[in-house]
Amino acid sequence: MRTISAGMASTNPVPMGDLLTQQARSDPGRAALTRGERSLTRGELEARANRRARAFLSLGVGHDDLVAVSLRDSFEIHESAFAAWKIGATPASIPHKLAAPEFDAVLRLMNPRLLVGGGAAGSVDLATLPEGYAPDGSLSSEPLFLPPGRYWKAMTTGGSTGRPKVIVHHRPPVLDPFSPSNGLALNDVVLMPAPLYHNAPFSLTHMALCWGAHVVETDQFDPLETLRLIEKHRVKWLYLVPTMMHRIWSLPGSQRESFDLSSLEIVLHMAAPCAAWLKQAWIDWLGAERIWEMYAGTEGLGTTAISGAEWLAHKGSVGRCINGRVRVLDDLGGDRPPGEVGEVYFVPPGGRGSTYHYVGAEAKAHGDWESYGDLGWLDEQGYLYLADRRTDMILTGGANIYPAEIEAALDAHPAVASSVCVGLPDPDLGQRAHAILELKPGGGVPAPAELAKFLAGRIARFKIPYSFEVASEPLRDDAGKVRRSALRDSRARQAEKGLHFLPLRDAGVHVDA
Repeated sequence: MRTISAGMASTNPVPMGDLLTQQARSDPGRAALTRGERSLTRGELEARANRRARAFLSLGVGHDDLVAVSLRDSFEIHESAFAAWKIGATPASIPHKLAAPEFDAVLRLMNPRLLVGGGAAGSVDLATLPEGYAPDGSLSSEPLFLPPGRYWKAMTTGGSTGRPKVIVHHRPPVLDPFSPSNGLALNDVVLMPAPLYHNAPFSLTHMALCWGAHVVETDQFDPLETLRLIEKHRVKWLYLVPTMMHRIWSLPGSQRESFDLSSLEIVLHMAAPCAAWLKQAWIDWLGAERIWEMYAGTEGLGTTAISGAEWLAHKGSVGRCINGRVRVLDDLGGDRPPGEVGEVYFVPPGGRGSTYHYVGAEAKAHGDWESYGDLGWLDEQGYLYLADRRTDMILTGGANIYPAEIEAALDAHPAVASSVCVGLPDPDLGQRAHAILELKPGGGVPAPAELAKFLAGRIARFKIPYSFEVASEPLRDDAGKVRRSALRDSRARQAEKGLHFLPLRDAGVHVDA
């Protein structure tokens, strides 16, 4: 049975670029990457990365330079990342979907030596390679063996404010070739259905390749296709976010049960809160020994993990700290007692500043302790529970409402595929809760009275949103991420203009204010 525990210090650090070379030499014909019906062997990925590395060098990329990578999910992302590591540079991921103004703002913060892809790039002047670029065949495909760079990755995030920032991770691009972590095993079979521009998919996928995994990827998440790929490739390690788990669970039971998932040894979920009912359903379906959850952030401040068996004894928890230390503090920096909500703070093993630095932002800290921005509490045994992000909390009539709790209840409705709850300005209450629903295909809009009654059986009555609407587009991307601040601001503007949403709180169910 696989477990997830604290990563051990590397006793045999090997540069990540060299690890790909080692994998290619040990078994050049073994599949390294599969997308659809096309695969790249270890030998092919190694040769492509080496040629691309020499192309980067010819464009002036040097040691510790940033190489911005903004591509749709493809083999090219991996070729570019390994090419950067092979010449001592740092790959810096930028979502390819950004609008030109956002894209330019990120590039100005990042100041990379080279941009690969980036169709939205506008006024920033720097060396570029277009999406689909193929290095000249005359370039050597032999290994380079140059010294590794100082940092292994730089990731872009808008955070809760929507303003872009760059997080430069301080770990060097080296791994122990014989000590995989995160529940991965040497020569694993991995399925990654999440977008690679997000931190966890990018990081986990490239570490898996360094440890010899065959990584199967998808262009976009599809619940049926995910189950088909597990069966076809005999996948052992699967990454999911709760949005994906919900979509898979929403399939008819006859479809879910028609696939052979016996190869699965670990299902790791993270990146967003998982509703207790949904996690229980997955544990009942696949078994507690397969289901693992991690809570962490790109900054690497600290990590918690919890097995399915532990979760059954601590329902709702995201686990105990396996890397660093955790505290829950009040606004003055004092410790909150067990069971009481405060802001969650971590300090990494190497102390503050040892794991990352921001470009374009300042850390929120109390002394040496820093926060991802989440609210939560600890129980007597040190298990952490999350309430919500501080910036997402709705303060209504003096009461704190956590959107994640409402969204978990809404997502349990048979017609709802996903939901987002935001706080809108209210002259009397300060804020009032408003729900935005993404419905499942083929279903109708729930009647307000029926939806209010459904929620009243799951959450306290004062938490039921005052209003709701049906979204015309998906609310979350395939990584489970949502632009909550943008949704909140646009609905607030609509409300100011007199737009009336569908009533919910007073829709035939008595709810105390």
